Amino acid sequence: MGQIRGFMEYDKAKEDYAAVEERKKHYKEFTKELPSETLRQQGARCMDCGVPFCHSGCPLGNLIPDFNDAVYRNNWKEALQILHATNNFPEFTGRLCPAPCEEACVLGIINPSVSIELIEKYIVERGFSEGWIVPNPPANRTEKTVAVVGSGPAGLAAAQQLNRAGHTVTVFERDEKIGGLLRYGIPDFKLEKNIIDRRVAILEAEGIAFKTGVEVGKNYPVEKLYDFDAVVLCGGATKRRPLPIKGANLKGVTQAMEFLKNNNQVVDGLQDLSAELSAKGKDVIVIGGGDTGSDCIGTSNRHGAKSVTNFEIMPRPADSRTEENPWPFWPFKYKESSSHQEGCEREFSILTKEFIGDEEGNLKGLRTVEVEWIKIPGERPQLREIEGSEKEWPCDLALLALGFTGPETTLSEQLGLYTDERSNILGNEYQTNMPNIFVAGDMRRGQSLIVWAISEGREAAHHVDKFLMGTSSLPIKEKGDLPAA
Repeated sequence: MGQIRGFMEYDKAKEDYAAVEERKKHYKEFTKELPSETLRQQGARCMDCGVPFCHSGCPLGNLIPDFNDAVYRNNWKEALQILHATNNFPEFTGRLCPAPCEEACVLGIINPSVSIELIEKYIVERGFSEGWIVPNPPANRTEKTVAVVGSGPAGLAAAQQLNRAGHTVTVFERDEKIGGLLRYGIPDFKLEKNIIDRRVAILEAEGIAFKTGVEVGKNYPVEKLYDFDAVVLCGGATKRRPLPIKGANLKGVTQAMEFLKNNNQVVDGLQDLSAELSAKGKDVIVIGGGDTGSDCIGTSNRHGAKSVTNFEIMPRPADSRTEENPWPFWPFKYKESSSHQEGCEREFSILTKEFIGDEEGNLKGLRTVEVEWIKIPGERPQLREIEGSEKEWPCDLALLALGFTGPETTLSEQLGLYTDERSNILGNEYQTNMPNIFVAGDMRRGQSLIVWAISEGREAAHHVDKFLMGTSSLPIKEKGDLPAA
């Protein structure tokens, strides 16, 4: 490494945020840019650790020490080449990934880890600002055609890799714009949509065709897929988990993704904000403590909610790793997002028992009970309600951020594909029981991370190319290097 003792000389740096009251007035990203020298110092913190566990922590196998060293040496173009060798879209992961690489960082055993995600973001943004990221269409075309169904990160990664192999690729997207959950599930204050648009423009210039407003199996017959030499299914795990309790059908009980998608369309100027999906002046309760719940909190505050409360059925996590959760595994510890900091009451170990409505069928409150988790040796913890802890909460808008149960089944049923009990499509090396149909991303593995989706798209592309041509030069990770799911 360029600076052997850099990790001892420099502290970990993070981006500052704009003031809460300022950023709540808009939907733009609100991080403050760091100077180049600070970023060089962050690159210098990367240790000569011998075995870089960050490689296995990252589903893409990013060459993290290499691009950190290039940043330290102020060779940003080299850093970009190293980063792009394994990651098609670092502008997405550099903003949205929970950074399992940082949690596996060897330095993190004794000190704050290297700021890997931060460095990744600045490398790719430097690449765009300097004009280094340009279309790179293949020199030669094969006579093979590939259909990619779904334009989220898995679909885009698979499409770019297969296009690089010289195949003619068409991407089908059922929504009006490209991006999948990147566009319609992630608020603009975390990912402005021009970030997606500039990358899609490059993919189009490289020769990839995009067809929007096309839902395969509905307004596009599945039989037409057989016109292609190969098909890659890259839809999401979009079956939303319900909360089947009394009052679940009241007006005001809303799925989080419906709320977030509508707001993103409003920000994009595609439609107006409906009164039913507005949080303005309302007591909002977000049920679910993950990233989607956090996004609902930030969006509700920007609407001008009267109050925002977040329910989580699990206990409050510890502030740091526990003995049951050692390095380098992903740590289940207490985290506070920028949205939480903008105004939110957080309630842990709480179970919603009933939605309470008025005479007109509108939500007006919730009834809850506190719970505890009983550990039983050799078994899963059991949930027990605490007697006498019932409580009623005023609520005009309840947002269900409970995750997803699996992919929709329209395509798998019409194509005759094998699935598991969660409706995930089965694929041996990404190939389904129909030899020319492949699957990648959430449609194969269930709801997961953006970084996993990109990895899946890249891996699937290798196997599709090999199926079409007999061999493939597209990069692939060795099975032994793949991190556990």
